[in-house]
Amino acid sequence: MTQIARTDIARTAAAMVTQGKGILAADESPATMDARLVTAGVPPGQERRRAYREMLVTTAALADGVSGVILCDETFRQAISGGQTFPAALTRRGLLPGIKVDTGAKPLAGAPEEKITEGLDGLRERLAEYAALGAAFAKWRAVIRIGAGRPSWRSLHANAHALARYASLCQEGGIVPIVEPEVLRDGDHTIQRCADVTSAALLELCAELADFGVDFRAMVLKPSMVVPGSESGQATAPEEVAARTVAALRCAVPEDVAGIAFLSGGQGPADATANLAAMQHLDAPWPLTFSFGRALVDPALSAWRGEPGRMPDGQRALANRVACNVAALQGSYRPVLARSYALA
Repeated sequence: MTQIARTDIARTAAAMVTQGKGILAADESPATMDARLVTAGVPPGQERRRAYREMLVTTAALADGVSGVILCDETFRQAISGGQTFPAALTRRGLLPGIKVDTGAKPLAGAPEEKITEGLDGLRERLAEYAALGAAFAKWRAVIRIGAGRPSWRSLHANAHALARYASLCQEGGIVPIVEPEVLRDGDHTIQRCADVTSAALLELCAELADFGVDFRAMVLKPSMVVPGSESGQATAPEEVAARTVAALRCAVPEDVAGIAFLSGGQGPADATANLAAMQHLDAPWPLTFSFGRALVDPALSAWRGEPGRMPDGQRALANRVACNVAALQGSYRPVLARSYALA
């Protein structure tokens, strides 16, 4: 990759985490999206999935709080009403188009209770196609589960290696990689155990990224927040989550990474936003922003319910959650005012 190309994607990475903006994750696979539609009382199917994503990306003033949107392959090739492809519609609205390029987590050989994310075969060619279709960035998610004897070093190393190969291929193709090592909340582990695993995963990941020559200035890291297991019964204040999360990042992540865009990881919208807000009061060398999925879109899906006449309701719900997180980034978020926040 030439120096000019590196500069270009570093500039795009910086734009993805620009002050006061985050990234919207709307990249669920068709099967996962259908399951979420059914849960919300919406009939599943390709057209409903398309309509749902159109409702999200055509929300007025979305670009005031969102820099880019991650889509899955199906949506990336579809069009909104009127005929524009999703990437073109995003670009026209001042949003960067992103694409999920992994093919899912499968059992890791020799450790079937752990997962390895697949999709490296043919990735160089797929990235070239996505770039031609308008992709500015890509995303790859690794899944790390905490449990008895887990994660193993084998799992941490295998997933870090795959993420590094993916990131290197993205930068080779002129696309910014979002690197996502998700430490799952599932389980009864303590917040201290989550902090230890998160630190270990990030140390292994950053070593592999360096070995593959990945330009940290031209990538965005999408980690989990450090929180106790969902079955632990442990209550934690946002200030503790923030302190432990930033400490885990500081022990491993180079200061020249373009930015940190947290996933919500199954947290409720209010909890994810409160934890993000608390982080803004800590000293960190990188922008700390959001790349939420369900914590942004669940209220929109519930309000929309698949009914065309309720699209404005869904869009208002999405705009409200985006505005709450923008307020969190700006230090002005107050949970008691959450319903009143709105995009310009």
